[in-house]
Amino acid sequence: MPAPVVVIGAGVIGLTTAVLLAEAGHAVRVDAELLPADTTSAAAGASWDPFLAEPADLVERWSRETLRVLVGLGADARTGVRLVEGTHESRVPRDVPAWAPWVDAVPCDPGELRPGYAEGWRYRAPVVDMPAYLARLVDRLTAAGGRLRRYRHDSLDEALAEAPVVVNCTGTGSRALAGDPSVQAVRGQLVVVENPGIRTFFCDDTPDAEELTYLYPQSDVVVLGGTSDWGSWDLRPDPAAAREIVRRCAEVEPSLAGARVVGHRVGLRPVRPEVRLETERRGDALLLHNYGHGGAGLTLSWGCAAEAVDLLRAAG
Repeated sequence: MPAPVVVIGAGVIGLTTAVLLAEAGHAVRVDAELLPADTTSAAAGASWDPFLAEPADLVERWSRETLRVLVGLGADARTGVRLVEGTHESRVPRDVPAWAPWVDAVPCDPGELRPGYAEGWRYRAPVVDMPAYLARLVDRLTAAGGRLRRYRHDSLDEALAEAPVVVNCTGTGSRALAGDPSVQAVRGQLVVVENPGIRTFFCDDTPDAEELTYLYPQSDVVVLGGTSDWGSWDLRPDPAAAREIVRRCAEVEPSLAGARVVGHRVGLRPVRPEVRLETERRGDALLLHNYGHGGAGLTLSWGCAAEAVDLLRAAG
């Protein structure tokens, strides 16, 4: 009989890991200070995109596995996942992105590019309504016998006193909870507007661009981004940043200029020199860390969760 497991954290990494552990036969409880709708994951854009995550070889493996799963989920509209066509475009010539072959991306014809852009790639990728998607993960967890509890652990030892196996998926919270000073918060802000009829996504892929510019259509709304504020832990929306986000996106897609704003989102990307996915023994208990996914939590989620299950199985 697989050991009971406590997963700390209810963002996309924590919930995905908990789902696969529960479906593998573990008795799983997710403990989280923030419920899914209040996490950074819920504030995400979001689309499949390996952003701000290392190491490259593992990111490729995890990203490709997650892509495979998300494509399958996209067949069911209730998951919040849709396969959408769009482009990544650069204002200057650049090398082909490493991920381009994974999604069968093809170069844009010059006439397809937005004004001011010199090069781009067109492809289809999963675009995800994160609040709906996280709610679906909770349903899947519950169906597999797992539970979700709103609870703050002040230390990992406290959690380890409650279960023989603990999985730490606390993102930026690992800076304090795991005593890991290498974890940095990179603040991201988004604006949600009514959809004026946009059906394709767009992402500025200019190397070393000072600002992020992207738009992801989600049926009746479009999510506009964004910001990448290193070292900022401020979760309050910045009105000036919001206006600038809308301005940049409307410059790319003029139909957005008059779109009504319906919401603002702010989240803290958990950036680390490398994703931490490893086990450690604490006496008779087993601790597994799964955090530091940067801006690629969704993109790495299923690949990392599958590896977490394998690591726990190997650790006995």
